[in-house]
Amino acid sequence: MKRTPVTTDKAPAAIGPYSQAIATDTLLFTSGAIPIDPATGTIAAGSIEDHAHQAFRNLAAIAEAAGTRLDKAVKVTVFLTDIAQFQRVNAVYAHYFTEPYPARSAVQVAALPLGAAIEVEAIIAL
Repeated sequence: MKRTPVTTDKAPAAIGPYSQAIATDTLLFTSGAIPIDPATGTIAAGSIEDHAHQAFRNLAAIAEAAGTRLDKAVKVTVFLTDIAQFQRVNAVYAHYFTEPYPARSAVQVAALPLGAAIEVEAIIAL
């Protein structure tokens, strides 16, 4: 199986030994996208909705760099440091995905890199 790394400067660079995404012949596997503004390299202050939008914009930029789009996602995983924010994040999620919606998991975690409140990863058809 062919594995091709995908990178774009329209999303934050990897902050460790991993790729922004790996493309196979038919699928794109993204790493987790946190709400880092690629222009500043930091997580800006704001609401969970602001952070969710930035994380999804970063994910969309990676998908675009691979020649695909978020609406081709088949599986999305959302990591939250506070599951009580799920409904607010869900409202943002609805701006980025359409029916038929991808399969999705949402889980609460103890902590995320750089103190992020949300991280999102996806498997997207190419």
